[in-house]
Amino acid sequence: MVRKLLIVAVLALVSACSSGGGDALPAGPDLMKKAAEAMKGVKSASFSIATEGKPKVPVKKADGRLTAAGDADGTITIDVLGSLQEISFALIGDTVHFKGPTGGFQKMTRQQLAQFYDPSVILEPSKGIAQLLSSATDPKVEALEGDSYRVATTFPGQVLGQIVPGVTQGVNGKVWLDKASSRLTKASLPLQDGTVTVSFSDYDAPVTITPPAAG
Repeated sequence: MVRKLLIVAVLALVSACSSGGGDALPAGPDLMKKAAEAMKGVKSASFSIATEGKPKVPVKKADGRLTAAGDADGTITIDVLGSLQEISFALIGDTVHFKGPTGGFQKMTRQQLAQFYDPSVILEPSKGIAQLLSSATDPKVEALEGDSYRVATTFPGQVLGQIVPGVTQGVNGKVWLDKASSRLTKASLPLQDGTVTVSFSDYDAPVTITPPAAG
């Protein structure tokens, strides 16, 4: 009898310790809604797109800066008929200044760029990250990793494809949302034959996009 009581007491103690450790994780739908609203208010950000394996997407790598006004600059590595081409760009208003591996900067319109990839949509509330987060389904908060919540969720292909060209179907991915601001810090998107990772930093840092110097 005494042994039985001791076992019950130990189990009760273990249960109390496990349930009392750490803060409870937030509900997935509430957190994603809060994150979508937080992303709508972003004024600027640095972004990075990286791929592992050989996912069937034309943009293999990208790094740059974005403003809520739609201006952007950086570099994009695109698969053109099986050949990787790194392009430097500065998107200002309706004009895109771009430069390939050789030669100087040339110009194209924003509409021409959009046929390949328009990074400025990333911060656009109706098409970008805010829309992606609000349209995600069945979000489940898995853990608090450092300063961010890791959330497993499903993204619709038609929204995700505007941010990661080449994606046409829904994707079961993960996002990391900053605990303090609810803003997106990283998204991991497993695709056929590989993974695309999109990361963000330097939110609301002063950014001025200027045309590149001639020559």
